[in-house]
Amino acid sequence: MIRSLDHEIADKRVVEAMKRVPREAFVPPELRAVAYEDRPLGIGFGQTISQPFIVAIMIQALELQGDDKVLEVGTGSGYVAAILAGIARKVVTVECIPQLADSARLALDRLGYDNVETHVAGGVLGWPAEAPYDAIIVSAGAPSVPETIVDQLAWNGRLVIPVGSRWQQELLKVTKLRTGNRVENLGGCYFVPLVGEGAWEE
Repeated sequence: MIRSLDHEIADKRVVEAMKRVPREAFVPPELRAVAYEDRPLGIGFGQTISQPFIVAIMIQALELQGDDKVLEVGTGSGYVAAILAGIARKVVTVECIPQLADSARLALDRLGYDNVETHVAGGVLGWPAEAPYDAIIVSAGAPSVPETIVDQLAWNGRLVIPVGSRWQQELLKVTKLRTGNRVENLGGCYFVPLVGEGAWEE
């Protein structure tokens, strides 16, 4: 998996961070034998751990510098938060399914990631209490870019989010600028739906 990423991902800090994270620690025991295949895997509750290549593309697009505070919307297994923790100064991750938030917190704590805060999502998308963030990654597909998420970005902050239907999305990178947000399309993708105000209804 890492050898493949090394050829495709220009930001070697992302590849090195992924190399340090044991993906098998974030999948169900019965799937550990296939943990390093480049595909999403089920983690229960209709959710998945994302394909490593897509994770790498998303994190690379955040352009992290090492002193960033990053928000992740959609903790899932905790795998992406662990990778982010190896590059960013602080990671705040939010999950709407309490059982997944709990299991992710346990996995992250067990592996010693002390710069990650895990929260169960409240009534607003994201985690406004700790805004602004230098970068935000959304690990679920939205029908459009939620303004409530953009509002939590610092100026010049970067948001990476899948946008489209419930079945297929385009991966967008949004840079928050005082002159107007810049939007770049990073290509097609598929994520589970983002649920909440400003996204899909449950």
